[in-house]
Amino acid sequence: MALDLRLLSSFLAVVEEGHFGRAAARLFLSPPAVTQHVRRLESQVGARLLDRSGSPVVPTAAGVRLAGHARTLLDAANAALDDLADVTREPDEGRPLRVGIMAHGSAELTPAAINAYRRARPEVRVEIRQLDFTEHVTALVEDRVDVAFVRPSPQDERLVADVLTTEQRIVVVHERSPLADARTCGVRVADLAELPLFRVPGHTPQTFTEYLYFDDRAQRRSSEYAVTPQEVLTGVVTGRAAGSGLRSFARYYAWPGAVFIPVLDAPWESSYLAVRAGDDNPEVRIFRALAVALAKDLGPTINSPLSGSG
Repeated sequence: MALDLRLLSSFLAVVEEGHFGRAAARLFLSPPAVTQHVRRLESQVGARLLDRSGSPVVPTAAGVRLAGHARTLLDAANAALDDLADVTREPDEGRPLRVGIMAHGSAELTPAAINAYRRARPEVRVEIRQLDFTEHVTALVEDRVDVAFVRPSPQDERLVADVLTTEQRIVVVHERSPLADARTCGVRVADLAELPLFRVPGHTPQTFTEYLYFDDRAQRRSSEYAVTPQEVLTGVVTGRAAGSGLRSFARYYAWPGAVFIPVLDAPWESSYLAVRAGDDNPEVRIFRALAVALAKDLGPTINSPLSGSG
């Protein structure tokens, strides 16, 4: 039995996102297409792979086992393509535009910018690459992506960045946390003293850790580590950690058991489109111009505060 990598990719995205809609947005497919992919895969393997009865959607026992194989197969396929790229690419094909996205990027602005670029430059392939928290700078510096949706602004002279959105800061806690009742009225940074925020690896850029921990004013740390939003939310809903982010995080990662609370006195923070300084790739300039133009239209909607803020 040959497994279709497209079906595996859709299935794994649903497992990691816990939601068909978010998986579809991540893959730039329609939710019905992702649903159809999963159903075809279930038919092919002869087992139900996802429990759709609640939210988030979770894998069944068979789904958990297949997810491990899916990651291995997809990683192997990507490695094979990367290895063969130099000898299989046609001379006139040109290189793709590689777009890196940390977490959910700049909220609704991220897919809007990518789709606008695809309409403007249909002849150029676009490759989407998910970035974890440690790749805030390195994905661009090491030439693994050409543009990157990140936060906060990378403090590195090798990069330049444009502000795309500016949003209120939030923390995310378990529904039984002492702070959970403040979901409508908000909290202040001083109230976060005993909040066990998740840890990040030591090689995470300092500017990103300062952002996560409100310039170290929120000083307590959980024993849990996280480098992706899914790992943050897993720590939150199992009561082992808390997280911080921007307001739009609440829209994209609304997991049962997680409560999002505005931090009233924390400075609002921006998301950025970062590129390499002096990059003369015309496709990078086109993408950058489109994203900045769209930010002027979509920014006011994305930037509105959570209820309870003042």
